[in-house]
Amino acid sequence: MAEAAVSSSAGGVIRGRSKRRDLAEIAVAYGLILAVIWTPRPWQSILWWVAAAGVLALISASFEGFAAMGLRRENFLRSLWIAGAALLVAGAAMIVAAHFHTLKLPAGPLAFLETYCAYAVWAGVQQFLLQGFFLLRFLRLIRGARLAALAATGLFALAHMPSVFLVPATFVWGLATCLLFLRYRNLYALALAHAILGVAVAMTIPGPVDHNMRVGLGYLHYSQHRHAHRPNPLLKPE
Repeated sequence: MAEAAVSSSAGGVIRGRSKRRDLAEIAVAYGLILAVIWTPRPWQSILWWVAAAGVLALISASFEGFAAMGLRRENFLRSLWIAGAALLVAGAAMIVAAHFHTLKLPAGPLAFLETYCAYAVWAGVQQFLLQGFFLLRFLRLIRGARLAALAATGLFALAHMPSVFLVPATFVWGLATCLLFLRYRNLYALALAHAILGVAVAMTIPGPVDHNMRVGLGYLHYSQHRHAHRPNPLLKPE
């Protein structure tokens, strides 16, 4: 059985691991995510908790340390420009949306928090799964950091099917953030930028275009939920 030892960006060496184990963990976690996305209610709500528990169990069993997963203070300030760039893009998008009368503004700060707070948290979870879980395993499976980033990005984008808007958008974003993660090895600025851009998309893109950021069955059933303008923060399609 082939073994791989990977150097941690935080210093030190991650213990040797079976490539077969890494591949199995990727398959199980991704399978659980897809199952949640494509399972109808009421089973979907139950499966969501099963999937969350399963992924947490995999992370716990293969725990490599918070620093290896990007949850560290080092390089946070150096990478904070990513969140600043996201703010500029979000601001430009809102100006354009206001010009075309597609901007959807919550009725005050409290309404803004109620509408998008959960999504902001979910944005951070998505970045953690993409880089802290999938990318780390692909780095041990595939020779070449850029190819590993491309593989992780492909899974990330495909999880947003069949959205004709989110699949290409998440591919571009996923690849960019994977490459940035390889440079800075810090998730915090990436998660913040993801939250900023995701909220901007929800506020500026008309619902019929991105189906209110729904994926899976939720995207296909969008016509049944035309009056729901909030983005679904937990990828629950219905």
